Amino acid sequence: MKLTPEDWKKLRVPLIALGMSAFAMVLLYYFTDDQKTTTEQKALSEQAQLFQAKQKYQTSGQEKEVIIKYLPIYQQLIKDGFIGEERRIEWVDSLRTIHQDKKLFSIKYSIGPQDDYKPDFNLNLGTFKLRRSTMKVELSMLHELDMLTLIDALDTGQTTPYILRDCEITRQNATIANVLAPNMLATCAFDWLTIHEPETTLPVAP
Repeated sequence: MKLTPEDWKKLRVPLIALGMSAFAMVLLYYFTDDQKTTTEQKALSEQAQLFQAKQKYQTSGQEKEVIIKYLPIYQQLIKDGFIGEERRIEWVDSLRTIHQDKKLFSIKYSIGPQDDYKPDFNLNLGTFKLRRSTMKVELSMLHELDMLTLIDALDTGQTTPYILRDCEITRQNATIANVLAPNMLATCAFDWLTIHEPETTLPVAP
């Protein structure tokens, strides 16, 4: 059917309305699709935040359990002098007490400066630092058991953990004139160990 100019005039308004409707439909489609994408991204973001919140909650719960479990041990290590500043006076007092209680012969000692200590075995202390102070001890002895008595007393006493680095025994007298007189000398080196907590850096005021 052939349309006349008059027919085109009559159809102009409906055609314009149809075109506008199609254009509006296209816009609505893209708008709806964009909204859908935005909604999906928002949902994914909220799910990720929820997952992170659950992870933090679980982690905080685990950290709390670890603290509750190990806090008494940590406090005991502080009490024993293993964590914190070294206790040289207590070490010396322990030696004097052992010397008197066990009725040992003369004992001499000297303590060197404290320095960082890296053991031969693998030790992961995190941000804590392991330090040592070396004490040299000279013990006059009647026989070898005197040295074992000293070491055993240190082990059983409330002293800071230590490592017996080395010990050398030399005979003082070729012949024993008096069984109650010392005729041997033990020269030993002890490494007294302490763990230092990480230093906290205070914020600088602007």
